[in-house]
Amino acid sequence: MASVSREAGQGSYTGKSWGEEKMTQRERRLYLIKILLAEDQKYAGIAIPADEDGQRRLLRSLLNVRMPRPVDGEFRKVQDAYLQEEIRRKGLTDFKDLNPVEEGLYLWRGDITTLRCDAIVNAANSQMLGCFYPCHNCIDNAIHTYAGVQLRLACAELMREQGCEEEPGKAEITPAFNLPCKYVLHTVGPIVQGILTRQDKELLASCYRSCLELAEQNGVRSLAFCCISTGVFHFPHDIAAQIAVETVRAYKTQAKSKIEVIFNVYQEADYNIYRELLGTASKA
Repeated sequence: MASVSREAGQGSYTGKSWGEEKMTQRERRLYLIKILLAEDQKYAGIAIPADEDGQRRLLRSLLNVRMPRPVDGEFRKVQDAYLQEEIRRKGLTDFKDLNPVEEGLYLWRGDITTLRCDAIVNAANSQMLGCFYPCHNCIDNAIHTYAGVQLRLACAELMREQGCEEEPGKAEITPAFNLPCKYVLHTVGPIVQGILTRQDKELLASCYRSCLELAEQNGVRSLAFCCISTGVFHFPHDIAAQIAVETVRAYKTQAKSKIEVIFNVYQEADYNIYRELLGTASKA
């Protein structure tokens, strides 16, 4: 998909939630849980936990396993208000408040669902529908959870139009809905099985190039990359980071691109790897 309308993402984070004067977070959460439980008879015996953490886990699990199908307007409004408030409570980071490690490049350790920039990159799977494993700690799960059910619907529509699974190394773009960015770029990285191959490396580099090219086509001026393929796809972290940095630098030079790129990491080990590659260890 070459481009996407910004108007499609009118539900994206605005800093103010629908219905915030009418419902508390607890009331929103219980409302959403009850609606989702009522969607399927097999959930009939599930009791709603009394504690807040238990309710959060149940709601996230129900959102994670829900197939891509439409919701009514009231559900969407309550869900959007709830998710936007949850993101706000986690704490937002604007990339503009970060210090570049070199011109146009940033390194940030944190939760990518709380980052305010033009677009973030999701490490997707070939079905492009998000992670269906309840409360899994992968980035695909987190992004789909906090974007809301609209993101899975948008991805399902992309897949229907495409008529086949997404190939590794390419990229697609959707609105970000409730996330504090405008767009999500979805790319499928290589799955490393056994020994790392030259093709694995080429496909990973292609993920970064494809995302950068698609971002430019859609007027994206700031783009945050996650650590593509380094989770359950088993790409070695150090080599993946080297490919990421080299590919981004080469693209920006060759295309004379002014796009601002944020390397987003979550684990301390990845942060240290990128610090060394970007020459920031001595500055920290």
